[in-house]
Amino acid sequence: MLGKSVNQQRVTSSPLNLKPETRNSKRFMLAYIGIGSNLGDRQVNIRRAIEALGSDPRNRPVRCSPLYCTEPVGKTDQDWFVNGVVSLETLMGPGELLGFLLSVEKKMGRRREEKWGPRTIDLDILFYGDQILEDADLSIPHPRLQERRFVLVPLRDVAPDLVHPVLGKPVSRILAELDAEERVILLEDGNEKACTV
Repeated sequence: MLGKSVNQQRVTSSPLNLKPETRNSKRFMLAYIGIGSNLGDRQVNIRRAIEALGSDPRNRPVRCSPLYCTEPVGKTDQDWFVNGVVSLETLMGPGELLGFLLSVEKKMGRRREEKWGPRTIDLDILFYGDQILEDADLSIPHPRLQERRFVLVPLRDVAPDLVHPVLGKPVSRILAELDAEERVILLEDGNEKACTV
């Protein structure tokens, strides 16, 4: 079960107990998804992942960052990554969204054989609204995003003023204060159209 959220909503035991006007009261939440690939055609993999995010009617991709070629972190003896960030309006709860992202990774051939190892596609929930969740399977905000230039640079492109709910700082300030020096090289400009597929 997911950890408690700071903005935890009251859960009703049965939808049958809801008043008619509140049955369809579920609303879209804005989530930020980190996307990376360092196997195969990395840019094609990322575009396919963005299409997959929007293929479910419960998701509406909103904005895509430019793509960046990035130096591997953690396990450095592997090919460089291509990374980006997508903002996504979703009707899925955090756990449901995680399950959906894992299923997309699996369909795209991701194998989890080695920690921080090469991957066809990597999809991470960076933020889910302003919620804070801590669970064995899911931590939101992503627990290491403030240490990773390859996440913060594209995240700044889509949401520079987004405030980290734990650190209380906007993304642009977190990036400006970051000591990590891994290389992050712009590949292409952002493509808003890629987020409306």
